[in-house]
Order: sequence, then C-alpha cells, then structure tokens
Amino acid sequence: MGYYFKTSDLSVGYDGNVLIHDINIEIEKGEILSLIGPNGAGKSTILKSITKHLEMISGDAHIADASVRHMSFKDLAKKVSVVLTERIKGELLTCYDVVATGRYPYTNSLGILSEEDREKVFAAMRRVHAEELAGRDFHSISDGQRQRILLARAICQEPEIIVLDEPTSFLDIKHKLELLSILRSMSKEKGITVIMSLHEIDLAQKISDKVVCVKGETISNFGTPEDIFKTEIITDLYGMEKGSYNIAFGSVELPRPEGEAKTFVIASCGNGINVFRRLQKEEKPFYAGIIYENDIDYHVARYLAQEVVSVPAFTETTEEDFERAAALMDNCDEVICAGFPKGAKILERLEEKARADGKLVSSKAGL
Repeated sequence: MGYYFKTSDLSVGYDGNVLIHDINIEIEKGEILSLIGPNGAGKSTILKSITKHLEMISGDAHIADASVRHMSFKDLAKKVSVVLTERIKGELLTCYDVVATGRYPYTNSLGILSEEDREKVFAAMRRVHAEELAGRDFHSISDGQRQRILLARAICQEPEIIVLDEPTSFLDIKHKLELLSILRSMSKEKGITVIMSLHEIDLAQKISDKVVCVKGETISNFGTPEDIFKTEIITDLYGMEKGSYNIAFGSVELPRPEGEAKTFVIASCGNGINVFRRLQKEEKPFYAGIIYENDIDYHVARYLAQEVVSVPAFTETTEEDFERAAALMDNCDEVICAGFPKGAKILERLEEKARADGKLVSSKAGL
C-alpha cells in the first residue's frame, strides 16, 4: 500500500519566519497520525499549514498525488475537513446550522441545501450521537457537546482526511474516550485518515498508528507508537527534569522521594502499587523486592523506589536474591508486606525475617 498523505521538506511558520523546517511525514489511508510535544512547539502551526489556513513557507504536502499548495480551497475542502480550536463566530446559530456548513463545498453559489444534503447533516449528527442537539443554540451547549457538533460538521463534509487541533481539550474523560472511539471507528471502517494534535500522551499511544514528536526547529521523532513511546524519547521531548514516563502504563510518574530509605516493601502481583504511590506522596524513600521484571509492581517500583531487588522474568529466585533484599531490610526501620500469593517461598522468608527482627508494621501476605 502506498502512502496517501505526506509532506516533503515542509517548512512552516509565520510572516515568512520559519518555525519548523524539514518536516517529512508519510501515512497511509485510514491511519491515525498524532502530533505530540510541549505547548508552543508548533503543532497547531503544522496543522494550519497543511490545511492552508497558513501559507507554507517552503516544501509541500500531498494528498495521493495532488499538491496541497496548488489545490484550490474548494477542492481541498472536498478532501479535508478541519476542526480547529478557534471558536465559531456568529449569533443565533443552531447546532444544525453549524453542522450544515460542512455541506457548503458541495452546494451552488447560493449555498442552498438539497434534501440529500439535509439528510447527510442529520446522518452526521447521528454518527456522533448528537441528534437531540439539532435545534439548540450552538453557543449555549457544553464543551463536550460542542466538540461533537464540530466533529459532525467535519463528517458531514465527507472528507478523506479529518484534521483536528487538540480535539480532547476541555473534555472530561467520558467524552474524550467517546470522541476518540468515533475517530478510530471512522478511520478503520470508512478509511478516513485522521491527523490531530493531542496533549494526552497516554491516549496518543493507544489510538495512533503513527506519531510525530514536535520539538525545536525540526521533527525530533516520527514513527509507530512502539518506536516513539520510550522513556528516553518522551523524557527528552518534554524536557522532564523531575518525574519520569512510565512506558508500561503509558503515563507519567512523579519524582521518587529523596533521601535515605528506611522502609522496605515486600510485594508482587500488583499488590504493591498503592503502597508505592502512598509512600511517594508521603515523601518517604523506600526499597522494594523481590519482584519479577514482568510483574506489574516492578513497572511502578522501578520509577519510585530507591532500589528494587528484581529478578528476570521466568527465572528462579536464588539465595543471592534473598541476601540482597535482606541486606536492604537490615538498613530499614520498618517493613511493609503489601501482599503476595500463597506459595511464594522467598517472599514468605522475607516476611518471616521482618517479623523476627521486629520491623514488620503491616502484612497482607498470602493474598
């Protein structure tokens, strides 16, 4: 399958001043491309340039074999619909009126809608579950409802590409998921290509087929989510000096507590996560172990604990592992047993040692 949308040595900016240069991205029809990066990096500038809301400074974008630079606005509107962050101006517009503007590239010079056009307006509203909003004043509805109406307008335009600038901003989690689910189904069922900027990197990781990292004067990284969502890439992209990006959870972790650890946490099978995060909030440094590296506890402890006694997945624990954990426990004032399954012999030994040493303050062993 060939690339459907691509940019070629594209440079974008304002008033002839280049903000980002050498933008080269390629995506196939029906793929979802997300732009991520810090505020002010230029994500919106790229989107506005490929939709001709801003003039490209140099280079070009192509839809199939057609040059966007040389495409008329009317022809572009038949291929690309845009949902930007700017507020729609105009008083007394109903939601139906707003959605209906998506049909204007197909109407005559008077902009009169045909019966077929009107049916497509209602079909688009049904697609985003907004039929009941048709007669409502567009400026009186909620942000979540407004975003659905703008998406319906974009769908009504019958595009091959939908471009969205921060479509999930100001939406609660329910409406974020609903909006992204609609975009995902449209891309896979209808073959519509989606290009958007997102602030929520966890959602970008889950929904995107391709990801662009926007930072500085060039695109710092471009590839699949598997290529992009790595701790070092995300940390560098956002200039994170405190905290870290948890690749397993697709989320950020606050900085680990500083200082000498005086608490040891025995945990496995996800039982330790709440304890780890509680200690982090209390700014209490801690050790953790013995945890297999494919255990969900490990993927939090590695970012929050001062040290983790870990074991490679699918290997046997050893006496050396026990001694490493016991040595750390000897330096602690308290031991918390967050929980582990029955039969985990080496963790049972650690708990018995903590009890014998008089350091066990809490135990949920044998869960």
